[in-house]
Amino acid sequence: MKQGSFIKMALAAAIALSFASGATIARDKPAAQDKKEALYPNATRQEPKLDLKSEKDQKAINEGLDAANNGDKDKAVQILTPLADGSGTSSKYAQALALQGLANMKYNDGDVKGAITTLKKALDIGVMPNDTYFQLKYMYTQFLVADEQYAAALQSLQEWRNEGKKETADSYALEGNIDYRLEKYPEAIAAINKAKSMPDAKPQASWDQILMASYSETGQGDQAAKMAADELAKNPNDATALNNATSSLIQAQKYSDAIALLEKAHTAGALKDEKQYVNFAKVYLIDGQDHAERQKANAVKAVAILKEGMDKGVVQKTADNYNLLGDAAVTGDDMSGALAAYQQAAAVATNGEPALKAARVQLQENQFAAAEKSATDAISKGVQHKGQAYMVRAEAKRGQKNKQGAIADMKLAAQDPETSAKANAWLKTAGK
Repeated sequence: MKQGSFIKMALAAAIALSFASGATIARDKPAAQDKKEALYPNATRQEPKLDLKSEKDQKAINEGLDAANNGDKDKAVQILTPLADGSGTSSKYAQALALQGLANMKYNDGDVKGAITTLKKALDIGVMPNDTYFQLKYMYTQFLVADEQYAAALQSLQEWRNEGKKETADSYALEGNIDYRLEKYPEAIAAINKAKSMPDAKPQASWDQILMASYSETGQGDQAAKMAADELAKNPNDATALNNATSSLIQAQKYSDAIALLEKAHTAGALKDEKQYVNFAKVYLIDGQDHAERQKANAVKAVAILKEGMDKGVVQKTADNYNLLGDAAVTGDDMSGALAAYQQAAAVATNGEPALKAARVQLQENQFAAAEKSATDAISKGVQHKGQAYMVRAEAKRGQKNKQGAIADMKLAAQDPETSAKANAWLKTAGK
């Protein structure tokens, strides 16, 4: 998946799963189904003969599935288990239906892998009528998606469509979701557009999210941005539409347009959540990186919007948000504001990165003793670039005329491949 996008659309598979239609009592010689009433009238799978002849089995399977549908788990398990393992019936059809009922209960209990295994057993028995079989095959595909087995889910869906000879909008939307997760973006675009064109289409917001994200991943950011803008125009007060439009514009690198959109929303009082405030600040900073003439002014605006969000309690006072505030302040040449933000970040951070940033600011401001302490705190808490932290502390010690302490830290920095050359050059100049 492409990296570098400032905001990655979060996509969730909204999978609504329900029990298959209640099992009907099979007769010895079931009447032929009317092709017009069949759900899968063109299926290539041969319709099997049903073997559910015992009234006892018929009653048990119906009671078990009714209990499952009504949420009476204990009763359902008690009735369905002996049918599912074959010890309580000689009917393969009853066994398959019992397995299907148990699979649904496992899924609802969060045991997705168990649901997949159990439902596959039901399908593999091969005795279900086509309508039931293909409904459960589709459900099996959804289970695989829920378990993030995307390649297997795509194969299962293709089997469902090829054998069942059925096309639905939801099935193409599901295919688009799977393709997106497999990073098959052109295929995802084709599938979602197919879903939207189907006669039975009832488009969902998630369809457009997948489509916009896929457009972005294939370099069609303009198309994604246009979709998002159109949706926002239809729903100007919809926070999700605003977030999608902003994200699409940023991914399309239309930073000025994103700023204009967020400024308009801000003026209208439409910024309501943390993501919107944080994205607003970030896009100011990104735009400033591309346009040096407004870099400082943009940074000042980023600081203001973050502080406003924090004051309102919308933007949480987390290490990440304080760190962003500090970065914005540095870009705006507000060193005292940057130091305060980094120190607040350091107080709640789980690593030493904000403390190291604070040390750099203190070093720049000739606050050598404070810089040494911050650098020490950063090293103790853990930093990704330890050699850089030792170099900052060495400079802080040198500023306090602690030459031996500075040399000791530079020797530690020399052990890090990242800072080895600079540290050794420093040591050479110092005669060490």
